[in-house]
Amino acid sequence: MAVGYDADGVAELLGPVAQRALARSETVPARRATAGGSALEQLVRLWLLQLPVPEEAVAEALPVEAALRLGLVARDGASLRARLDVRPYDEGFLVVSDLGTGLDGEVSPLPADHVLGVGGASTSLAELTVRPPVGRALDLGTGCGVQALHLSGHAREVVATDVLPRAVRLARLTAALSGVELDVREGSWFAPVRGERFDLVVSNPPFVVGGTAGGGERTYRDGGEAGDALCARLVREAPAHLTEGGWCQLLANWVHRRGEDWRERVGGWLPEGCDAWALQREVLDPAEYVSLWLHDAGDAAGPRYRDLYDAWLGALERDGVEGVGFGWVSLRRVDAAAPQRRVEDWPHAVEAPLGPHVLDAFGRWEWLRGHAADLLGQRLRVADGVVQEQVGPPGAEDPEHLVLRQQGGLRRAERVGTAAAGLVGACDGTVPLGVLVEAVAAVLDEDAEGLRASVLPVVRTLVADGTLVPA
Repeated sequence: MAVGYDADGVAELLGPVAQRALARSETVPARRATAGGSALEQLVRLWLLQLPVPEEAVAEALPVEAALRLGLVARDGASLRARLDVRPYDEGFLVVSDLGTGLDGEVSPLPADHVLGVGGASTSLAELTVRPPVGRALDLGTGCGVQALHLSGHAREVVATDVLPRAVRLARLTAALSGVELDVREGSWFAPVRGERFDLVVSNPPFVVGGTAGGGERTYRDGGEAGDALCARLVREAPAHLTEGGWCQLLANWVHRRGEDWRERVGGWLPEGCDAWALQREVLDPAEYVSLWLHDAGDAAGPRYRDLYDAWLGALERDGVEGVGFGWVSLRRVDAAAPQRRVEDWPHAVEAPLGPHVLDAFGRWEWLRGHAADLLGQRLRVADGVVQEQVGPPGAEDPEHLVLRQQGGLRRAERVGTAAAGLVGACDGTVPLGVLVEAVAAVLDEDAEGLRASVLPVVRTLVADGTLVPA
């Protein structure tokens, strides 16, 4: 398929208004933008708008007989109709998935074996994933193969697994149309790669909590285990399949139960022998959560909507669930006596893609371990994009407090005292930290030993969080 049926060509054809409308499942602006009759316009109408197109209008751009044999399209008289969703994606890829719930309000429930295309969750994982060159990578629960496509850009070998035979077929089709070599295997979770190790494992698993209540299960979202047990199991089992220094990154849901701290719950999942970081991005109450996933599957338009809603809410209530958190888990296998373990709530805006910042953060934690005994002898500098803010009443002689704010990454804001702010301001990468502490103590007329004791924990936090970085 030439004629510019790629992400850039389609974006240029549609324009931003029609693209935003399509993201809302509204086709009218895109219909208007594709009314010219060119081959590219016909391909967009065929697959993205799910409209019948004259076979002769696309015959030169589309190998029709091959598309029929692959099940991508079906004949309808002199026209072709889409049987699968084929859409251009990043880096010239073509992603094949099942058609969605519907367009322009014509919604129907998805079948149990539905294979999702590119969505918000898959985009989040792609932006979270670290991208150093690696030998072997694994996409666990690949679906239509989106993450595996990304992995192919920096991994020498990519294995993708899925329990659903239909997903395996579509992932292989995605790879073939995209010109990418993938080893796609059928099976449940780590079973198809038993005994194998990888430098990077990614997973957008069926993390939905309680979706089987009332019989509305979908393979793409429902893992068949109670509550958040599937996500907990994946996190705990992943290190056995990682090389030394290997990574695992996945999306997850976890429950918030009455009388239980969710941080302790998720922290209990984090395995030994790994630096680990669990980041909660949002929390939905049970009704919000159930409504979200019923609409996602098209069940809101079905006759059983209220019954499914009621059964799902009842199951969550019986399990003591007060809310469900959505977030990211990143692991890196390390040989360290005291690996870093972080569980954070971070609903704030972050810089995308976050992967480079995750890679830097784990690197800083490793650096801190290696320099725990000689931190005062190290040279540090303020990270790019950090600004200092003074907070206090207008006209006040002195600020109430000082804030060091990052402009990139997680955009953290760290409140610091005068001494720490002065020390950070002096960190330009040319003078050892210990010498700077002595100088700040002299300026503030403080005891140097006491200042060292008070500011060193702050410095470690600022390095761990990325406000200060090794020179």
